[in-house]
Amino acid sequence: MTAEPKVALVHDWLVKLGGAEQVLAALLEIWPEAPVYTLVYEADGPCSSFTRGHSVKTSFIQKLPGGEQGYRKYLPLMPLAIEQFDLSEYDIIVSSCHAVAKGVLTSPQQQHIAYLHAPFRYAWGSQSQYLSQAHMQSGLRSWIARITLHYIRIWDLASAARVDRFLANSHYTARNIEKTYHQEAKVIYPPVDVNMFRPDDKRPDDKKPDGNKEGFYLTVSRLVKHKRVDVIVEAFNSMAEKELVVVGEGPEFKRLKSGAGKNIRFLGFQSMAGLLRLMQEARAFLFAAEEDFGIVPVEAQACGTPVIAYGKGGALETVVEGKTGFFFPDQTAESLICAINAFERRGFEADREALSQHARRFSKERFKEEIKDFVSNGGDTRGIDHTKL
Repeated sequence: MTAEPKVALVHDWLVKLGGAEQVLAALLEIWPEAPVYTLVYEADGPCSSFTRGHSVKTSFIQKLPGGEQGYRKYLPLMPLAIEQFDLSEYDIIVSSCHAVAKGVLTSPQQQHIAYLHAPFRYAWGSQSQYLSQAHMQSGLRSWIARITLHYIRIWDLASAARVDRFLANSHYTARNIEKTYHQEAKVIYPPVDVNMFRPDDKRPDDKKPDGNKEGFYLTVSRLVKHKRVDVIVEAFNSMAEKELVVVGEGPEFKRLKSGAGKNIRFLGFQSMAGLLRLMQEARAFLFAAEEDFGIVPVEAQACGTPVIAYGKGGALETVVEGKTGFFFPDQTAESLICAINAFERRGFEADREALSQHARRFSKERFKEEIKDFVSNGGDTRGIDHTKL
């Protein structure tokens, strides 16, 4: 009888709960005995909701001053740190990566499958954002950071060659992987908890598209610059007759709130029950970021709420124009205002159940089945019957 292969999981860091962490949580459901290797881990933080009871092994950055919360300042050490993990006892390594996790060292006898949320964000497309957040746009510290990022890009390209097969969270990301690493990636969409995010069963009249919706528009996001919530706030500052609800926290919270009109409510962090209610009741969900995938718009659709999104990135793969939502072409308040006005003039034909059914294409069950099939076939997709997924 052949022994089951030993699996290890690798993740960049476990400090905040986001889409990448939802992927790791689903991987742990597939391989509950697998240890998780990560640079830093906040044991009592939000990620403990799914890591409790699992073996989590951290790097030396965890023990450095401020390493747990200030890990970003140790960016130059991350490539070295990820290479220090000893994974020699495992047959299969599955990394969940948007930074350095794919750079672990493996032998030719091991299979390394890397699920990429994006090529290393700090080093490539987000260099300017990283320098801005670190207040290093100019001066000596800026030049030191730029030189560091230059060498990290060299390491990042070299580490891509250590991966046996790439998986991508969207076709948008797959194209970036091909451009950056000259590697082909199979797309497996990340998991969305469509059993949790669903239309409100207690509301009557499912067949009437907007009959159970409230008048407000909703956006849910970490309030950081690249999420472009400022575009949405600016748009509603020009539409005082329309109500906007903003859910989320982050460094941009005070600035955005101070510049917002009375028709805009900032609710900060919300419990799952509160967030679910808002998503079910909102007239439409607004999304202004250019994301690699974007799980929250899918969650909104799962709740039976249409999405008005910036027409770039992963949203083009999750929102169906005219059926589950609408796009605005430019990342500006003017473009969003035009889209909202067109949305209201046109009305919305799909009912809540149709939106929810569309979102089920991105279910956690589908994700887990595709990942298991991919790994069991050794990264060879020819044996997978995609008609059953």
